[in-house]
Amino acid sequence: MVKYFVFKSNIGDLLVGVDDIFLVSIDFTTQEKVKSSNLIYGRNEKIRKQLEDYFSGKLKNFNFPIKLSGTKFQNQVWKELLKIPYGKTRTYAEIAKRIKKPRAVRAVGSAIGRNPIGIIVPCHRVIRTGGDLGGYAWGTGVKKALLELEKTNQR
Repeated sequence: MVKYFVFKSNIGDLLVGVDDIFLVSIDFTTQEKVKSSNLIYGRNEKIRKQLEDYFSGKLKNFNFPIKLSGTKFQNQVWKELLKIPYGKTRTYAEIAKRIKKPRAVRAVGSAIGRNPIGIIVPCHRVIRTGGDLGGYAWGTGVKKALLELEKTNQR
């Protein structure tokens, strides 16, 4: 059974879903959404503390188990995203090449857009060839803020 908690970050309130062992989701939320839902609430101090440390620039690598639920292709893309180092970026085309599907750039973008565990599976680190930010499920302002956070704290 998935239990949720709200994490207040500098990019907005995040709704974090955790089953007994694994982190399963992170998404933006609003107080209205929280109040109107039938969610079961819980806490996970390890995940909360690591998110806090990440947003304060103290943590570069998360250390808790995650569960990715998607198609074989989506999981392949998301696992490749986990290999992108803190403060670095890759292009959609690079991700497609790394999973040995160099012509699947659009499909890679689509899979990235369906990432259920934003920030932890760092889809914000994927940009367009040429350096343009490209899209982002939570908006390009949030993507830019996350990239700046990591760039500032890279040392």
